[in-house]
Amino acid sequence: MVEMGMIKTAMDVLYKPDSSITRLLVMLLVNLTQLDSGIVSMLQIEDEKMQGLFVMKLVRSFCRSSDETRDDPFDHVGSILVNISKKEAGRKMLLDSKRGLLKQILRQFDSTSPLRKKGVFGTLRNCCFEAENQLQNLLLISEFLWPALLLPVAGKRIYSEEDASKMPLELGNVLSFEREPWDDPEIPVEALESIYLITVQEAGLRAFWSVNGPRILQFGYEDEEDPKVMEAYELVGSLLVHGSETSK
Repeated sequence: MVEMGMIKTAMDVLYKPDSSITRLLVMLLVNLTQLDSGIVSMLQIEDEKMQGLFVMKLVRSFCRSSDETRDDPFDHVGSILVNISKKEAGRKMLLDSKRGLLKQILRQFDSTSPLRKKGVFGTLRNCCFEAENQLQNLLLISEFLWPALLLPVAGKRIYSEEDASKMPLELGNVLSFEREPWDDPEIPVEALESIYLITVQEAGLRAFWSVNGPRILQFGYEDEEDPKVMEAYELVGSLLVHGSETSK
């Protein structure tokens, strides 16, 4: 199907004004991008002029349609983004600051759709595997990056004014009030794995300290009961302890 050019066909039909099979086409693209050849076709790597056009269209639809309907066919685009971000070429495209795709995707992190949230965090985690070479591009979108990574792992408590004042506004404001708990343990695990990949880099660790990240993890860990999530906290914690010792 990939060799027959099915990805291009599906994308063409998907964006026809009267398309009535949107959900099925998006699901087809989810399946086809599970293959390496499908990812190459979706990224349009072999066509320099068109490169990334399909991905940009899908990201735009993913971000535009959010939560407007309960049964949104573009929710499944999150799974396509996870698939393409498993490949280095896909991660580079999503992290390209000129395209600004990851910034758009991150705005969906607190969506009411579990499928959409899974897509956002899975994509972000995959992109963080590029932290060694692309840390600058990740930190360029700090105002979206840190809330997405830290709110799912901040625990249940209301933070003091003093703690909140050491955080960026977009984080401190939210943590100063009561919040709904995150009910899917996979999301905090993926957020913590992403934090780990960023803080392994020295500049990433400094950026993490600058938003009062360690304090947030401390409180989150104290509130956590899921063993798998606790293990992910401990992995980042060991890194922070080691980082603070080496900087002394």
